[in-house]
This record gives sequence, C-alpha cells and structure tokens, in this order.
Amino acid sequence: MDTPAEAVNDSVTAIGRRRWLICALIFFASTINYMDRTVLGLLAPMLQTSIGWNEAQYGYIVAAFQSAYALGLLWMGPLIDRVGSRIGYTIAIAIWSLSAMAHSLARSVTAFVAARVGLGLGESGNFPSAVKAVAEWFPKKERALATGIFNSGTNIGATIAPLTVPWIAVHLGWQYAFLFTGCFGSVWVICWLLIYRRPQDDPKLSASELAYIQSDPVETVASIPWVRLLAHRQTWTFMLGKFLTDPVWWFFLYWLPKFLSSVYHVTLTGLALPLIVIYNGATIGSVVGGWLPARFIKAGWTPNRARKTAMLVCALAVVPVISAVGLKSLWASVGLITLAVAAHQGWSCNLLTLPSDMFPKNAVASVVSLGTFAGAVSGALIATIVGLLLKATGSYVPLFVYAGLAYLFTLTLIHVLLPRLQPVTRA
Repeated sequence: MDTPAEAVNDSVTAIGRRRWLICALIFFASTINYMDRTVLGLLAPMLQTSIGWNEAQYGYIVAAFQSAYALGLLWMGPLIDRVGSRIGYTIAIAIWSLSAMAHSLARSVTAFVAARVGLGLGESGNFPSAVKAVAEWFPKKERALATGIFNSGTNIGATIAPLTVPWIAVHLGWQYAFLFTGCFGSVWVICWLLIYRRPQDDPKLSASELAYIQSDPVETVASIPWVRLLAHRQTWTFMLGKFLTDPVWWFFLYWLPKFLSSVYHVTLTGLALPLIVIYNGATIGSVVGGWLPARFIKAGWTPNRARKTAMLVCALAVVPVISAVGLKSLWASVGLITLAVAAHQGWSCNLLTLPSDMFPKNAVASVVSLGTFAGAVSGALIATIVGLLLKATGSYVPLFVYAGLAYLFTLTLIHVLLPRLQPVTRA
C-alpha cells in the first residue's frame, strides 16, 4: 500500500513536478494565513489583562473577524472566479497582511474589532483561491491529496505561532508579535506573481504533465453565477457541512489557549509544547485524510464511496473528545484534542473537495466561498455563544459535547441529501 509521500513521489517521477510546486506555494500561503490568524488567540490571556476585556468582549472581537470573513466571501469567490487565482490571491494576502500588522496599533476593544474586520476581509480570499488553483492544476483523482497537503499548512502556521509569538510578546512586547507574523505576506506575493500561471499558460510545464492535468473529461457546463448556484442541492449540502462543523475548528483555534490556561493553568510560554503536539497531529490528519480517499479510488471505489468512507472515519475519531474536558491530566486531554483536530482536518480536506467533484472549474471558487461563508457565519455565532456561556457559567462541557457529535450528525445529513455525488449538469 502506497503512503501519501510515495503517492506524490510516484506521480512526480512518472509525469513531472510543476503542479506540486504550485501546491507548495498554496501550502505556504495557508501557513502564513494561520500564523496571522492565531496570534490573537495565543495572546488572549495577556491582552485580557493589559487591555481589560472580559470573556464576552473577547467573543465579540472573534465574532467581528468571523462576520467580516463571511461577508468577504460573498465577493471574494466571484472576484476570484472572474480575475483568476493569480490576481485574486495577491489581493487577498495583501489586505490580510496589512490588517495583521495593524493589530499592533490597537489599544481598545473597538480598535481590535476594526483590525479583525480587515483581517477577516482579506483572509476570506485564501481558501477560494487555493481550491480554484487546485482545480486548475490537478486532475480529480489527486485533488483531495493536494487539498490535504495545502490544508496542512494551516496546522504548520498554528504550530509556528506558539513557538515564536509568546517569546516575542514576553521579550519585545505583544505589538511586535503582530508585526512579525504580518510581514511574511509580501515575500509570498512576490513568489506567487513570479511563478503562478494557469497550466495552459505556463511555459515551464511539460506537455506530458499538462495532458495529465487535463485528463478529466472536458466540462461542457457554462459559467454559473453564484446566485444561481443556490438553486442546486449540492451547494446547500456543502454549505450545511461547513455550517455545522467549522465552528468546532474555530472554537479550538481561539479558545484552546484560554482553555489550557484556565483549566490546567498553563502559562503563556508553556502553551508552546501542547499546541505544537495538537497542530502537528492536525497536520498528519490533513494529509492522511487527503490520501485515504485517493487510496480507495485507486482500489476501484467510486468517488462517492471513497469520500464518505474517509469522512466517516474522521467523524468517528472526533467522538472521544467529549471526555477531554473532564480529565485531570493535561496530556490526556491534549491527546484527545489532538485526535479531534487531526480528524477535523481530515474531514475538512474531503469536504473542501466536494465542490470540485460536483461543479465545473469556473464555479468551484464561488461554491467554496458560499460554503466557507456558511462556516464563517456559524463561527461568528459560536464565538458570541462561547463568550457569553463562559462569562455566565465558566463551563466548557457543552462545547466539547457539540464538538464530539457534530461530524456524525453532519455526515448523516450529507448522505441523506446527496446519496450520490451527482455532478451539476445544468444551471
């Protein structure tokens, strides 16, 4: 049985490697994206003391990002489908990098809300651009693996941040932590503009690799305006999947440092090791989650059976996290959370691949935007709910129960709504 690494190496040797260079660029963009995104969560215990916000106000700050992220998706997806991944990605990362650095100027809850709004608008272009680029550069049978690889960049970013941000905040000041993570975007933009082209326009792409990329049947469906996409059950099913399961990731991303600090009394500098373990586990989950359906398809399974079986494995792996909140041992709790976030990332790369399985390439970014919009809306709701719940009760138990059960419930709904992953044949 081929491992994920062997699967990539085999295709590189036989055909070419240019498409994996594109995947690497997207991977680094996702890494930068999550470095910028996670700084606030890491510094929340310190900023809560220095700025003076309470649990509910912190929830509102997080909700501001999620709301702006959701609104940004309504125009980012169609913009990227119109101007392409090359220009769309450049615009997105420029906006979010400047907004990330603007956090260093904030001195009040209102100022942090404003900076998070800018960050949310910019970061809303990341995944629509990434998924569209993968749809352009990879045949269907490799898209889940490519998505898993670039999606693992989010975990690398979330791993690098706790290694660097607490040290910078303690020794230089929290403002420099935002400046440090925000400056990487400019370097990436230069590399992206120099390297990225559509496959048919890339002079360094071999004829054999181009033929392999374009080996899927030619799509005959005309461009579908994003409003008309809402007439399709496939769109609503994808949106529902994102709406119900994305909040689990947002909860861990923004409240995990506070959970470890309040329940297990982990200090700011002590957060690094638990978070590194958790997000490295998530990296493995993302890659394995992308490799698993590819292995099933290679064994002769249909894409429908392969995707849903992989999602079922991930959904079952999340369930034990329900007991994480009641454990006395820090590392036992970290172990269950690690399994849960790894399973979430495996689930996510398969869920993100569904639009490219069912829609033409020129509609993929718009569908992903609508789904990510739904996930961001639910993220804003969960941020407000978590803040108010913790302010009122201080209990994390209901949140971990939801996290453990959400994926099995969601997969059941997806299968009921789409027993088969039928491609869109008409607008």
